[in-house]
Amino acid sequence: MSRALLHWHPHVGDEAGALRSLLQERGSLTLRLRRAAGEFSVRCLYQRAAPVLRDEISCLKARAGEKVWTREVLLCCDGEPVVFAHSVMPCHPQHPFDRSFAALQSRSLGAVLFADPRIWRGPLEFCPLDTRTPLYRRAEAALPDVLFSPHLWARRSRFSHRAKDVLVTEVFLPAALHFHKLSRPYPC
Repeated sequence: MSRALLHWHPHVGDEAGALRSLLQERGSLTLRLRRAAGEFSVRCLYQRAAPVLRDEISCLKARAGEKVWTREVLLCCDGEPVVFAHSVMPCHPQHPFDRSFAALQSRSLGAVLFADPRIWRGPLEFCPLDTRTPLYRRAEAALPDVLFSPHLWARRSRFSHRAKDVLVTEVFLPAALHFHKLSRPYPC
């Protein structure tokens, strides 16, 4: 699967089980996690220019090997990582959002994206990742003491503001299954 493109689907199947509600969340996942946790935090793993992943090329209209701004973080509830988030954004064209993206550090990208009504969110796509996929391996490397299941569910969507796109992929870690409050949607 590392050489082949991942197959992202517009619908999540029943096999997602307890994660289905979280995967289908159209609002801010950050807000939902904040409401479900006693304490919510973002742990920035890295943020720099890196080569675009193969399955991200068409979403970002990038070329193979092109460098994109890449940010990887862990979203933690009550000190426990529940989501590995991988966000990528083309380096060009230059855009005022570039500065906001670069300055995030341990702040939530979701809070920034959902706070600006000019930013449009595209459809959600879903994919079970396995050990052959780069994002599974990166999540696993970030948490070497955590026992991972053979598959991790991921979702992604593209956020757009004029000529700038940000592709956000969220990988649901094993702890998401055990954090029972996350499976219930928050009230409107």
